[in-house]
Amino acid sequence: MFDREKWNEILEALTANTFRTLLTAFGVFWGIFILVILLAASNGLENGIRKGFDGIATNTMFMWTQTTSKAYKGLPKTRRYDFRNSDVDALKQKFPDLLYVSPRNQLGDFNGVSNVVRGIKTGAYTIYGDYPELVKQEQMDIVKGRFVNHQDILARRKVAIIGSGVIKELYVSAEEVIGSYIKINGVNFMVVGVYKSKGNNGNAEQAQKNIFIPFTAFQQAFNFGDKVGWMALTANDDASITELRPGILAFMRERHSIHPDDERAVGNFDLFAEFQKVQDLFNVLKFIAYFVGTLVLLSGIIGISNIMLIVVKERTNEIGIRRALGATPGAIRSQILLEAIFLTIIAGMFGIAIATGLLAILNMILSTMPTEGMMFINPSVDLVVVFIALLILVGSGLLAGFIPAQTAINIKPVDALRAE
Repeated sequence: MFDREKWNEILEALTANTFRTLLTAFGVFWGIFILVILLAASNGLENGIRKGFDGIATNTMFMWTQTTSKAYKGLPKTRRYDFRNSDVDALKQKFPDLLYVSPRNQLGDFNGVSNVVRGIKTGAYTIYGDYPELVKQEQMDIVKGRFVNHQDILARRKVAIIGSGVIKELYVSAEEVIGSYIKINGVNFMVVGVYKSKGNNGNAEQAQKNIFIPFTAFQQAFNFGDKVGWMALTANDDASITELRPGILAFMRERHSIHPDDERAVGNFDLFAEFQKVQDLFNVLKFIAYFVGTLVLLSGIIGISNIMLIVVKERTNEIGIRRALGATPGAIRSQILLEAIFLTIIAGMFGIAIATGLLAILNMILSTMPTEGMMFINPSVDLVVVFIALLILVGSGLLAGFIPAQTAINIKPVDALRAE
């Protein structure tokens, strides 16, 4: 039940020395302000880094061939070998937890010799031979037309999907791209799709200058036989590619007569493990944010507790009179606790409000800036964090007022009345 007289008494006690009250409240305000800002900054950095993984199936590893480092079964050291088409089917049968096994071949380079011709224009681009599943593993959007499909694979169709960088260099403005032809290393391919690379990979220009063609057409057109350059392997959601990786590598070493202890022969990169390292880093950053913010907040709580002790000492005579008139220890205790909690919550809510306002302004500024390559996006805190902050404030207020409240009820009425 709302007690107007009690709350008037609380406000009167806190405004008796306004400057002292403001200085005391500033400690709590600053602590909760720092906590919210640090958590928001951590989230903003995490959002920016996560955008770099946008569109990538993170539960993925990449695997390619390298020279052997150990002699084995009469085969020499530093031997070269190649993956084959049969390896793809063998991996799918051996490891049912693999969602995608995408073989890839690559030709040319962004900075290499011109390998694509259209009319009188030429350009140097990276050519990839891929399966349809790659679009679910790569950072790309099909903005026009389509990607490679399984009919293209079966029929070895000479079709191509090109990026905006290729269009800019080989086509004139407003020219229709879909249905046109480009010549790759002397072989004609019909353009059936346009892609746009997404994510912050720090190499945006090159990412838009790739050309994707069916894997089977690549092998046939460029005399690769059944050779596979490298593979992208993605595990099911309920499996970890990191846990599957040792078995996959051992299986490939066995298939290609490589020494079981030869760690160099099969090159690999575990994207999931790298992603987990980034995730662990942000967990550490969040812990630091909570730890530092809580320490700053604790310093403010100590300040409030000290001030409340001073207030209790100044009001010793008043407390003695109230005790003499019949006030119970519980009433005295609740009065002191309410004052501490009220001051803590008001200061804390003001800190949350100011921090939220600054974050809103910052997000308005960031929304007007291009997000391409940006490593700091949408710094914010969710409602759970605000709720936790409120619980911290209530607990802090109780902590700040507990010792002064105990001091107040331990004052004997006779001694209090004698105090000046």
